[in-house]
Parts: sequence; C-alpha cells; structure tokens
Amino acid sequence: MNKPETPRTSARLEIDIAYLREQLDSLLTIPSPTGYTDNAVRHLCGELEKLGVGYDLTRRGAIRAHLRGLSANGSRAVVGHVDTLGAQVKALKPNGRLELVPIGSWSARFAEGARTIVFSEKGAYRGTILPLRASGHTFGDDVDTLPVGWDYIELRVDAYSSSEEDLERLGIDVGDIVAIDPQPEFLDNGFIVSRHLDNKAGCAIMMAAMKAIKESQQPPPVDTYWLFTIAEEVGHGAASILLPDIAEMVAVDNGTTAPGQNSSEFGVTIAMADMTGPFDFHLTRRLVELCDALDIRRRKDVFRHYRSDSASAVEAGADVRTALITFGVDASHGYERIHMHALRSCSELLTAFALSGIGNPRDTRPVSGLAGFPKQPTLPAVQTLSPEFQPAPSEED
Repeated sequence: MNKPETPRTSARLEIDIAYLREQLDSLLTIPSPTGYTDNAVRHLCGELEKLGVGYDLTRRGAIRAHLRGLSANGSRAVVGHVDTLGAQVKALKPNGRLELVPIGSWSARFAEGARTIVFSEKGAYRGTILPLRASGHTFGDDVDTLPVGWDYIELRVDAYSSSEEDLERLGIDVGDIVAIDPQPEFLDNGFIVSRHLDNKAGCAIMMAAMKAIKESQQPPPVDTYWLFTIAEEVGHGAASILLPDIAEMVAVDNGTTAPGQNSSEFGVTIAMADMTGPFDFHLTRRLVELCDALDIRRRKDVFRHYRSDSASAVEAGADVRTALITFGVDASHGYERIHMHALRSCSELLTAFALSGIGNPRDTRPVSGLAGFPKQPTLPAVQTLSPEFQPAPSEED
C-alpha cells in the first residue's frame, strides 16, 4: 500500500511565547470551576475581539470562535475547556465550618491546605480547606492517622463563623461554589507550576495559535472553529457546541506524565486512545505526519482513566473525526507542572493543522458513496517467513 501524501502545509508558524504566557497567567487569575465560568468566558471573548476573531456565544457561555477559510465545506474545529476543578458547599456545620463535595474528579488529598474563595449571595469570602483534625497541638499523632477523603475535610471561612447561624448571617448556603486558588509560579527555566493548568493552558495554547494564524495572513483551506467549552470536568464537553458541518475536531488538553505513561512535559503528546476508545485513525495519523514534517517533537500515549471534550460529542452521536493533542502535565488534578516547550509545540501543531490541506475530500460531505473512502493498512493473507525461520525440509520433500 502506498504511503499517503504528507498534508500540504506552510512552514511552521512562530508562536508568540510572551502572549501565550500572558494569556495563561490572566486565565489562572480568574476563578472558573465548572458552574462558575462567566468571568473567564468574558475574558476570552474580549481577547478574541482584540485579535479580530468573530465568535458566537451559547446560552450558558460556551464560545464558538470562527476563522474563515477558503471553503465552508468540511470545516474543522479545535476544542478546549475553560472550566476547572473546584468544590461546592454540601452542608453548613454546627461548628461554623463548611462540608464540601468536589466539582470534577479530584482527590481530597490535594484539597487539604488549599486557599479558597466561597461565592455566596452576599459576596465572596476567603477560606482554607483543612482536615477535621488540623491542630497538632490538640490531636498529636492522630493528625497523621485521619483517612483521606472528602468526608474528612472542612472549609474554614475567614469571617466570624462559629455556628450554623453565623454562616447563614454571612449569606453562605448549601450549593455555593468554592474556587481553589491556583498559586501559579512561572519559573525562568520554562517550568510552570500551578493548579488548573488543566485546561487553562489549553485555552492559552489555542489563543496563541489563533494569533499566529491571524498575523500570518494565511487563510485556512476550510473554515476553522475554535471552541471553548465550560463543563468538561463534569463530562459535558463539546456535545452542545459542535456544528454539523464540522468534519474534524482536535481537542487540546493535558497529558499525564506519570509512571506507566509515555507523555512528556516537552513537545506534543498525541493521544491514541482514552477511556472512550481509540481516536480517529486517519486524523491522528495526519497529526503525527505534520509533527514529523515540521520537526515538532512528539510522542504517543494511551490514557485509561481519562476523557476529553471530544468524548461527549462522539457519545452524543456526532459523526466527526476526533483526535487529542496534549501537553504533558505532572501530578494532574493536583499541584500540576508543565513546561513552556510543550505549550509552544502544541500551539505550533494547531497552526499546522488549521493551515494543512484537506485530509480526505470525501469528508466535505456528510454522506456519500464508497468512492474516496480511506483504506487502512492490512497484512497479506499469508505472511512469508524469513529464510532463517523457514522449517527444515523433511525427507518426504
């Protein structure tokens, strides 16, 4: 079988690293746990307007930015999520503290000691998440024997609150959203340490890629939509914002640099599968070819306990080719760490994808015949063994 032609693309676009960092820093300062994303959405819309990129906003606040191409048929999408992990008030406790439940899937191990903001009807209050046994002078070694879990922590509000009635006077109630301070650090060696890099970093990558494309003045071959979703951490993803004209969609999110994984904090990590199954064979292969053609460092990985924005769209029945590119994150959903090299590499790949030629002209139509339908590599029916592995001839032969 002939090797497919490498997709047409221009030279690798230069990414404005200072702009990428600025966008990440700005997004990290805006609390946006799932359910409380309006302010982050407003920020992104303002930045899109500065870039001269048009957008639509859904009722709940998901953003569909639009870079017009030479054709509207077989359009593409890039998707990332602006929402982050957080918590919610489950109960007002008799001791004047708050019982919490998590927003998204994350361990209470990383909640202990976190500084927070509680958003109530009467305003915002600072606070700290503490274990139920927080005082070493009171509990001694028992501090270390307390189990890890959301049932064993509580939120201490930095206001006078020694009873449930005090909390009610403050206006705090069940269901109030709690944002976790990111505590970001940008190191001179390129490392970035913060909570919520998943997926504030992905949004910054997308903004930097759009800026590079706009400044290059190269029109994409087809319309490209840049989707910012607001509920990925609770499984909603891109299902409600995807247009039927979109034939290909690349999600941008974090990869996991942990034992047993192949992800890296440098370059692009291309996901081959997540817990919803394999990503599209042809689109994923094309992204690998683009990396190799443009000398973008890349790896491949498979994620077993992970899903991204594309999952909800596919599960909802969207007939769209999907892929996932990631920036390697150490300690995902905890105190996360990334490197600017990976952010730049992901942004470069997104520009290459947006400007590359159409992968399969047949995909510009939602339904068609067999003509043009792609093929996948297959083995011959009978595989010939190398001479050294051939069986020795018998006497009968």
